[in-house]
Amino acid sequence: MSLESLTTYIVNRLPELWLRTGEHIMLTGFSTGTAILIGIPLGIIIFRNAWLRAPVMAVIGILQTIPSLAMLVFLLALLQKIGALPALIALTLYALLPIVRNTLTGLQGVSPQVIEAATGIGMTKYQRLKLVRIPLAASVIIAGIRTAAVVGVGIATLSAFIGAGGLGQFINRGLALYDTKLILLGAVPTALLALIVDFSIGAFEWGFRPERKKGKKGSVKTLIRLLALMMPLLLIMTAGIFSYFTRPLSGIQTEAVSRISTRTIRIATKNFTEQLILGEIMAQLIEARTDLFVERYFNLGGTMICHNALVHGEIDLYAEYIGTGLTVILKQPVISDPEEALSQVREAYKKRFNARWLKPFGFNNTYAITVRTADAKSYGWTRISDIQKAAPRLRAGFTAEFAERPDGYPGLRQIYGLRFGEIRDLDPAIMYEAVSNGEVDVICAFVTDGRIAAYNLKLLEDDRQFFPPYHAAPVIRGEILEEHQKLRDVLALLEGLLDNATMQSLNFKVDGKGYSPAQVAGAFLKSQGLL
Repeated sequence: MSLESLTTYIVNRLPELWLRTGEHIMLTGFSTGTAILIGIPLGIIIFRNAWLRAPVMAVIGILQTIPSLAMLVFLLALLQKIGALPALIALTLYALLPIVRNTLTGLQGVSPQVIEAATGIGMTKYQRLKLVRIPLAASVIIAGIRTAAVVGVGIATLSAFIGAGGLGQFINRGLALYDTKLILLGAVPTALLALIVDFSIGAFEWGFRPERKKGKKGSVKTLIRLLALMMPLLLIMTAGIFSYFTRPLSGIQTEAVSRISTRTIRIATKNFTEQLILGEIMAQLIEARTDLFVERYFNLGGTMICHNALVHGEIDLYAEYIGTGLTVILKQPVISDPEEALSQVREAYKKRFNARWLKPFGFNNTYAITVRTADAKSYGWTRISDIQKAAPRLRAGFTAEFAERPDGYPGLRQIYGLRFGEIRDLDPAIMYEAVSNGEVDVICAFVTDGRIAAYNLKLLEDDRQFFPPYHAAPVIRGEILEEHQKLRDVLALLEGLLDNATMQSLNFKVDGKGYSPAQVAGAFLKSQGLL
């Protein structure tokens, strides 16, 4: 990519970049601030009560060892909410260890001779803590805060996984679309932001440090020290300004906001190309054919995150697959008849979740065990059964969902007797590249994915008819459909409009040709006369 095109790309993305940067700083700043309010008093308490130190530090240490994604998913399940709240709690918990530990270390590190001198002039225990220990330990405590904030900047990128925004949203999209530019658009500002945060807190620590020699009142050095003390606050205020003025609704009058919120449809997607395209198709059609506003909660972590968000009213609409709804959500056995499967999920979703399955889009994006075409020709593989004997020496690359779902590898292993020599969890964005480059030998491809043809891959026939139908359809909350009944008619315009070939072509325009999901969705709707 030339420097000119890269500059144009960044300029076009600049408004959203400011927004996501502001969100990222607010996530980091709020969580670090909360951790300070909790961590410093907690450090003082365990300093004063030695019997509490071991258990408290053990609990905080254990929290620190929990993987970030696992913590986010756990909080998501506990709170039944997507967005900023679980992300802020997770970031706060991760920030506690360095703050509590440095507070304790700083207080313990004050010289006994200094404390003895303070006692000798009549200071009480509280006065020694307030006037001697804490000021002398301040630099160590601030170092802990500095560590917590910088680490928080990095961990906050994972918040996009649950719809909390921030610069991780670019990284998440880039991984889903296998787009290096988007990944760098999130990763580079995150690294720069970490440096800025580190510098800001370092400047604050310098400004807070007592002067050995007083300068003249109003001197330049005094002014610089004052500015240094204000650096973290200025950073957070700047983030707030960016977040506020770059939001889509920032220019709308306050009295209109409540009216807008009642006419807002929140559409979510999972984290792969086809979902992003379907989300944009539904969003753009609703925006064009109704007076409703659309909020996009794209690139959420997976099936259960989208489903739970729908059930708990965090989102209103997303595209789901019949086979996924049947086997993963409802835990029902595989049904090979698409009409019967759709009838089952419709009835169960309405009864259990007050959610409605609308008319399917038309394509059937079933799983397909896929190998390199050269290998298929060399070994005579045409059906899944053909690779049974070779499986122990083959390396499989599956998505995390497929590796655990009953309609994925566990069921496949039972029906076909497959035992692969090695199984790797791969993101959908890199799965095709991995098999093409020989890093794995078998993947669980999606039949509508344009990269199958682009990477010259071979779909093996499901000769024992294991995989259920995966026709995609909009799933919407019942209350929303009752409140906005026109949505049923608008989304019905998409019924049967996307066959497998069309969906594969749309996917390839994003994955193979570099168009954005929004561009591809808009062009498709225009070609059908719907925009």
